Formats: sequence, C-alpha cells, structure tokens
Amino acid sequence: MAHGFLQSFDPGLTVRSAGTQASGMLHPEAVEVMKEVGIDISHHTSDSVDLYLGEEWDYVITVCGGANEACPAFIGKVKHRLHIGFDDPSFADGTDEFIRSEFIRVRDEIRVAFRDFYDTMIS
Repeated sequence: MAHGFLQSFDPGLTVRSAGTQASGMLHPEAVEVMKEVGIDISHHTSDSVDLYLGEEWDYVITVCGGANEACPAFIGKVKHRLHIGFDDPSFADGTDEFIRSEFIRVRDEIRVAFRDFYDTMIS
C-alpha cells in the first residue's frame, strides 16, 4: 500500500516493494481497499527483498514491525534507511468486517505517514 501511495504522489518516482517473507502475490483485501481510494495496485507483486540487495537506493523504508529487525543490511548502497511501522493487517483475526476495517485503518495510517514523508523528504 505504501508503494501505491508513493507512486500516486509522484508517478516519476522509482519505487520498489519487497518483503522478508514474500509470497508472490498481494492480499486481495489490500488491493480492494486501495482501489476504494482510486489507486490500482493489482499489478504489484510481493517480491523478496533479496532482489534489491545489490542496488543503490536513496531510501529503504521498512513498514512492518518485524521487518525492521529482519531486514538485511543495505550497507553502502542506501543513503537513508527509515522505519515507518504499521500493524500488518493480513494478521488480523476475527470477522470479515473486522479484518476489512483493519485493512482500511492501516491504509489510512500509511497514507498519512507517507504523505508526510513525501512532503518533507522528497518534494
């Protein structure tokens, strides 16, 4: 979702999403709640962070609590490493309505945090 928001703020940015436990596909609820705010992430994939270890980056941003500790070091290849943490809504447990509300809550938190990041650090 963070990737989708950053691209929506500036389509010229090069943004890559990766995880320490990539599954190859996005959670359908994430795709749906992003569609509700006009952002199509259906073409995104869940890639392994290993794909990007050798590349140079201005920013590496971890977003899930465990990812901050588990993320491999990008020593010498990253200008700025940040952690902007959120609950992972894919771990929500309960009714369908509750799970959906968690995806919406986290989506909205991501939008606010990454808008602030973009406005203060990028633009």
